[in-house]
Amino acid sequence: MSASVPPDALGRRVLCDTHCGTVRYVGSVARIWLGVEWDDPQRGKHDGSYEGTQYFKCRHPKGGSFIRPNKANFGVDFLTAVKDRYGLNDKQDVQYGTENALVFGTKTVEFVGMDSVAEQQRQQLNKLVDISVRECAVSHAGETEEISRTCANMRHINLSKNLISSWETVRAIASQVRNLETLNVSENKMKFPSTSSSISGAFSNLKILALNQTEITWTEVLLCAQEWPALEELYLSSNNITVLERRDTVLQTLKLLDLSDNQLLDGNQLHLIAHLPRLEQLILRNTGISSIHFPDAGFGCKTKMFPSLKRLAINDNKISQWSSINELDKLPSLRSLQCNNNPFMDTEKNPETLIQLIIAKISQLEVLNNCEILPAERRGAELDYRKIFGNDWLKAGGHWNPEKNKPSEEFLAAHPRYPSLCLKYGAPEEGELKGRQPLTLKNQLLTLTIKCPEKPEQKPVEKKLPESMTIQKVKGLLYRLLKIPGSELKLSYESCKLEGKEVELDNDLKPLQFYSIESGDCVLVRW
Repeated sequence: MSASVPPDALGRRVLCDTHCGTVRYVGSVARIWLGVEWDDPQRGKHDGSYEGTQYFKCRHPKGGSFIRPNKANFGVDFLTAVKDRYGLNDKQDVQYGTENALVFGTKTVEFVGMDSVAEQQRQQLNKLVDISVRECAVSHAGETEEISRTCANMRHINLSKNLISSWETVRAIASQVRNLETLNVSENKMKFPSTSSSISGAFSNLKILALNQTEITWTEVLLCAQEWPALEELYLSSNNITVLERRDTVLQTLKLLDLSDNQLLDGNQLHLIAHLPRLEQLILRNTGISSIHFPDAGFGCKTKMFPSLKRLAINDNKISQWSSINELDKLPSLRSLQCNNNPFMDTEKNPETLIQLIIAKISQLEVLNNCEILPAERRGAELDYRKIFGNDWLKAGGHWNPEKNKPSEEFLAAHPRYPSLCLKYGAPEEGELKGRQPLTLKNQLLTLTIKCPEKPEQKPVEKKLPESMTIQKVKGLLYRLLKIPGSELKLSYESCKLEGKEVELDNDLKPLQFYSIESGDCVLVRW
């Protein structure tokens, strides 16, 4: 074998010019060549065959080619990459200065022999806590214990997009970093253990691990996870994970799981990770799921699945039915949802109405698509939802008399929160459910009573105001009417239908209709 080809070259990752690939063949094709399967198929020429002989196989019909060994960069050890990146490499960055001085990186130190230089290097490297050697062609750990002697204080390591071809290499590096908390080895196409092996302490303190684009499977994740007893965040984006599996002995400390850009077989796969006890954030962006269902809970009940889940991202999927959004109300801890770019969102043309429907359907939601849901916004959404579907409720067997109120199973399946909204705000009255009149100016005017609680001697004033009038303009009107500075006013209102409940009008840019104010309500003015 050629002297420039390592004995373990087969299966290793290589860099040629700017392209990365995996060595699939080492041997003679008229002379010694390396057969490489490229990460970028456009770099290749064939499927690993030459003149009718199949030397190696590629996943892409034109993803492979042969290169001369001297064109292949098999990478460097971890410590060499660190020294190169941080300007501490003996060969490149240590130069002789004056007779008794040495230029070390950017510093000039007294020349007292090479032992002193090595000690200076160790002192510099020992100060590093957060190390990034992304795209530095790291392929192996290097000499045993050299990392622990030189970089003893490392806690956070970025090893992404290098030439690491085996999880064993990652373990060899991590085993020398006793306080390792964060590790990113994304964009390294690696071989992972296929069977259980003895558990090392290499990752005993690891809290955050990124394995995006590493071709790991979920089965391999579970095997490796035995070594991650304290892991809190796991990033597995773009790994072609299609099938999940439940195992209650690993990942019990996990708080965040990112499975985005993996095409899961179906939404039921989620049930297999639904019992992770501490999982607070689940990222399922572009996973191909078309529905979500929690079969253990009925209408208006909470599921036992995902007991701690607070934040869920299901954007860029194929969810087409509102029933999946109804199901999310079953999650007992859900507070934040991202759901943009799903087909169900195309069923409603008005974006504001769409947002209101989602808010009304999920009772505990506080953040929707990265926007905070204000209390007044939730109240308005729930009142509108109660009104919009009131006639459907009546037709389905709903009634103002609790003894006669028996809505059909079909209605409850479509609107599981409707009964709780009726309990919260009262059943919709007949006048509320009459067909809307044409939107003339007369129909858009609200007849409101204006009161000043802090000045009981001042008589209430009745005013007709457009429902589209902003709170800021209302304050300006009241300034002129009551002769007080508009900027200091604090407005709220009491509904004529909900006695004793006072709602703040706290956003100057919102119109009156945003707060679901109706004719007959009373606006309270304070300053």
